[in-house]
Order: sequence, then structure tokens, then C-alpha cells
Amino acid sequence: METLVEYAGPADSGGPVARLTLNSPHNRNALSSALVGQLHQGLRDAAADPAVRLVVLGHAGGTFCAGADLSEAGGAAGRSGSPPTSPYDMAVARAREMTAVMRAIVSSPLPVIGAIDGHVRAGGFGLVGACDIVVAGPRSTFALTEARIGVAPAIISLTLLPKMSARAAARYYLTGTTFHAAEAAEIGLVTMAVDDVDAAVAGLVADIGRGSPQGLAASKALTTAAVLEGFDRDADRLSEESARLFVSAEAREGMLAFLQKRQPSWASSPDV
Repeated sequence: METLVEYAGPADSGGPVARLTLNSPHNRNALSSALVGQLHQGLRDAAADPAVRLVVLGHAGGTFCAGADLSEAGGAAGRSGSPPTSPYDMAVARAREMTAVMRAIVSSPLPVIGAIDGHVRAGGFGLVGACDIVVAGPRSTFALTEARIGVAPAIISLTLLPKMSARAAARYYLTGTTFHAAEAAEIGLVTMAVDDVDAAVAGLVADIGRGSPQGLAASKALTTAAVLEGFDRDADRLSEESARLFVSAEAREGMLAFLQKRQPSWASSPDV
């Protein structure tokens, strides 16, 4: 099987850290079933290693993560049983797979640092929001463009809305405009905007590495309890809402317009 998430443990990293690197640049680190499965396994491997105090989630290539791999047809459900029988069922399965990987990051007993110096789109935001600390470099760009193609940032709201300010969420959910690391830090999406991601992460690793496993796990749990309550309360509803939007006629028009590089039928100006 192709390795889409590189794992480097303490023996390789030279510190109390497991590094997980999204390494599927050919499709902008899209969240295929294979990549998601390997990310889950990497989180489990890190949690099982007593030498690991924290996880750093990084990326290869110019994009951190572009979101779901829309080229897959039902692959999300293939690992858990028979394939879904309708586009809606397939969309629900993909949404639930995304929800599961975000929850795995949030619920991990290990602190997870996101190390980003590239583009973040769609489901990539969900990973960013799930991380405990996020460092963003000068090449980072962010845009929530779902409304422009007839859908919404539904399931990724599970990790975004607890982190972003309400005013910023409304602005960027509705406008779809691109913003950069400094703005992302100002609105709470990332922890810090820096010129040197590696140096900033090294400092965080050194600081967190002083913590005990018990102390780190208990401290993280205090910061994630409300987020996990949100998952338990809203994940199924938002997965179904995401799927309903995804299979709608309006979304089909939006995605087709995007692929054909034209305005969708509802566009009000050439800039939309």
C-alpha cells in the first residue's frame, strides 16, 4: 500500500515527538479513505508509544489539505461493510469518516500541533481546528468557499466554531474570501503566525516535552471537553446535513461550474 501519511517516532525525530506528515501532494493531500486510515493508525501508534509526549501534524507539498477526495465513489464505507447504495448514503459515509478523524485528533491523549505552511481548504480546516496548537507560516492561505458551490462547512464546524470568533466565522463562511496566517491567528483559527514554522514548532516541542504523560493528557482534556460534547451532540446531524447539501441540484451546478471554470447559475457578478 502506498504510504500517504509518513510516521516518524522519537527514534527518528530526536525528541519526545511523533511526526505525522500528510504526503499525498499529487492530490493536494486530499482526505482519501487510505490517507484517513493511515492518519488514524499514526495517531494510535503515537498514543501507544510511551516515549511520545506529543504529535506534530505536518504536510508535504504546497497544500496542507484540500479536503475530501471527491474522486472516490463509496470508498469511505468500503472498510466498514458493503458499499452504500445511493449518492446520499455515500456522502453520509464520507462525512462520517471525516468526523471520525477530526474526533480522533481531539480525543487523543497527546497534544497535537499542526505545522502548516501551505494552502488549507474545505476539510483541511477541520484538521486545523482539531489540533490543540497550530503554527502557520508565510505560505499559508485559508478560504472557506463551500457556499460558492452550493454546500456549507457543516461537519468542520465541529472544530471550527469553538475556535474562531463568531464574527469571523460569519464573515469567512459567507464570503469565501481568502485570508492568510496573520488573519487566521487574529480570529483564533491558528495559534501563531510565524516566519519560520520549524523553529516555532521546535520551541513548542521543547516546552511540551517537559510535561508528564498524565499531566499533558489531563490538561488537554480540560480544553477539549466542550468540543467533544459538541461531537456527541451534533456529529450525526451535521453529517446528514452535509450529505443532503452535497447531493442537491444546486451543489451539482456549483461543482460543475467550478470544474468548467464558469460562473454558476446564481452568480451575481463575474467576481463570484
